[in-house]
Order: sequence, then structure tokens, then C-alpha cells
Amino acid sequence: MTHLDRAHLAIVRAVDQHGTLTAAAEHLHLTQSALSHAVRKLEHQLGVALWTRDGRRLRPTQAGEYLLAVANRLLPQLADAEARLRQFADGERGTLRIGIECHPCYRWLLKVVSPYLAEWPDVDVDVRQEFQFGGIGALFGHDIDLLVTPDPLFTAGLAFEPVLDYEQVLVVGPRHRLRGAPFVQPRQLAEETLITYPVAIDRLDIYTRFLLPAGIRPKRHKPIETTDIMLQMVASGRGVAALPRWLMQEYTGALDLTAVRLGPEGIAKQIFIGIRERERDIDYLRAFMERSRAHPDEPR
Repeated sequence: MTHLDRAHLAIVRAVDQHGTLTAAAEHLHLTQSALSHAVRKLEHQLGVALWTRDGRRLRPTQAGEYLLAVANRLLPQLADAEARLRQFADGERGTLRIGIECHPCYRWLLKVVSPYLAEWPDVDVDVRQEFQFGGIGALFGHDIDLLVTPDPLFTAGLAFEPVLDYEQVLVVGPRHRLRGAPFVQPRQLAEETLITYPVAIDRLDIYTRFLLPAGIRPKRHKPIETTDIMLQMVASGRGVAALPRWLMQEYTGALDLTAVRLGPEGIAKQIFIGIRERERDIDYLRAFMERSRAHPDEPR
């Protein structure tokens, strides 16, 4: 039985990502024959097949899937460790990689990043919104350093802190029948077109905390990627949307929009920042979390 090393994990990952030995060899800067030999040697030493052939493509076996999961978890951690050690050696801070799991959070985050960059000139910021294994997986896998999310997962190894309280409201246009209503009941949305971000229903509060508990679905559900287009649609009477009150109010100067409370008590939410537990006292990470809490609340 061989000892696994980083080169083995890199081979497994490259073959999965590129599908063929030719493409994987090019990515790894090897000849195809050298990579074929390395693959055969690895399988022989492990005593188990890692791939099966499907035409020209290689498909992972059950053992291959397991080793691929290990590679996808460990390789980013090793790369992160090397980058951080280089930064320490060079006296630099490097890049703060921030993941976002909610569309509205991006607009809020921009207002936090600007003063943070001024305070920490030796730290760059990178924002990521797409994750192979979700935001929590990206945080565990060291693909990101911080996760901005309204839906924290309190689990061993991670720490989440609330940084902003807000209310989720229904946004309606100037001639909508609910304009001016003190609040809306779920049944009142049964004949509406509901415009949301392109997110699974089980991640949308308007469904999970308002409509579905009452057994109600809107007449039509229309996903739209950008906030600007979404609210243009609402203002023109093409539907209603559920958004943070502070985000809707940023557009009221340009668009005739009204917020209506979702139910008599409303839907209270928070934005959280998640971090790996062992890194919560790193100065520039801690400073970002403190800056996030210190950022003035948007009007409600």
C-alpha cells in the first residue's frame, strides 16, 4: 500500500476536472504517457481501481469518488497554507476572500469593504458568490476566509456572529392593491406573480416562513438575477417581491415603491458572518467583522 501524497491528489482532481488523460496531462504539464503511467502505478499501489473508461472519458469508481472528495478538501487547504506562509515570510497580509450566500448582501457588503480597504492597505479583498460545495463547504475547505449569510449553520469548527438586523418585507408598485396596507396575509399572494432571486424555494424566506406554512403558493414565480431589474418590474406592476426593507428603501428615490409587512408581526432576519473558529482572533479578519457591525444600519 502506497502513501498518498499531494501529487496523487492533484492527479485525481485533474482527471476529474478535465475528463481525459490528454487534457489532464496538459493541465499538469506532463506528457500523456507519463500521466498514464502515474495513473496505473497509483491504482496498482493502492490495490483498487479509481477510474472506469466511458469512451475517451474516465469516470471515477466508488473508491475514486472517495479519493476525489479527499483531494477537493485537502488541496485548497494546502494551497491556502502555502499562500499564508509566503505572506508571513514577505511581511504581507494577502487577500481576504469573502463568500456571499445571499444576493442582497452584496450591496450591503460594498459599503463595508470600502472603509475596510482604507483601514487595511496591506489586505486585498476578493468576493465569491459561486461555490462547488456551498458556502459552508467553501469555508471548511479554505476556499474562502469569511462567509456572509442570512442562514448560519452552527457547527463544530465554525463561528457565526450577527452583524446586521433587518426586516424582510413585501415590495409593491404604485398602483398595487396592497399599497398602504398595514400588513399582508399569505392568502393575499395566491393570485400574485412573485419575483425572487434565482434561489431554491427552500432558501427563500417568503416561502419557508410565510407562504408554505399557510399552504399557499403564488400564481406565478418569476426568478430574476439582478435587484435593479427586479424592482423595475415591481414598479411597472409586473409582480411583487420580498426583500430587506433597507434594500428597498435605497431605490425609493428613483422608483415609486412601497414596503408592506409580511404578516402582523413581520419577518425579522439577520446577516451573519461565519469564520473558522481557530481563526476568529486573526487581527485583519476580526477587524472586518467589527467593521461590519459598526457599519450604520440602512434606513428601515
